[in-house]
Amino acid sequence: MPEAPILETRNLTKLFGGVAAVNGVSLQFAPAEVHALIGPNGAGKTTFLNVLSGELSPTSGKIYFKGKDVTRWGPDALAQAGLGRSFQHSSIMQNFTLFENVRLAAQAQSGISFGMFSPAERFTEVTEVARGAITAAGVGRADRLAAEASHGERRQLEIAMLLATNADVLLLDEPTSGMGRAETQELIALIKKLRGRHTILLVEHDMDAVFSLADRITVLVYGRVLATGTPAEVRRNPEVRAAYLGEGSLPVSAPAASTCLYSVS
Repeated sequence: MPEAPILETRNLTKLFGGVAAVNGVSLQFAPAEVHALIGPNGAGKTTFLNVLSGELSPTSGKIYFKGKDVTRWGPDALAQAGLGRSFQHSSIMQNFTLFENVRLAAQAQSGISFGMFSPAERFTEVTEVARGAITAAGVGRADRLAAEASHGERRQLEIAMLLATNADVLLLDEPTSGMGRAETQELIALIKKLRGRHTILLVEHDMDAVFSLADRITVLVYGRVLATGTPAEVRRNPEVRAAYLGEGSLPVSAPAASTCLYSVS
């Protein structure tokens, strides 16, 4: 019997005036899978994540997380329940060390208030959670200021912060954006290491990364689901091929299909 989805949307819609940025999206996300969300600019991918994470309220439809209706839950309640979100642009404390950023995330999840004059080091449980998250995310030299970290290191830091909140579901919005090839490969390796332990919903433009990582892929166009399935199924789908490159222009067996699929978005 198939395992129940950890996260599910039913006919989810988000309108901005008369424009449907998300239009009747019904999707299921299985526990411990990597599910990639792709589509051209303006397809509604980031809006979909914003609605899932409580940053925006849906116009209609339902969201279920761990079997509960969380449609009207805000970001704080969803984070406490185990849904973590990263953003296209880094949201870290530049003047704190890498370790202090992760410890703050662990503290927020724990609900502990350090107090104005209480040394954070006294709260050993929070400190150990932060250290474990830093190790899992491969963050090196955690005593450095975040402002001194490279772009790729900041992305690793953001994932460490999500891990410190004990998130079951990680919503990653274009994690490889702005990275060079070497940093991208490091992040792909990290996400592969996390698969099987977390459900990961990945919005990503790098198709090599998508086809390397995803167990399932959903294609959004104009806020609607054009196709969803395994990478092989999506690659062969005639509607996807027609939408991106024109019917028949992409050989199904092409080794470079993952790169070509998105080249004219």
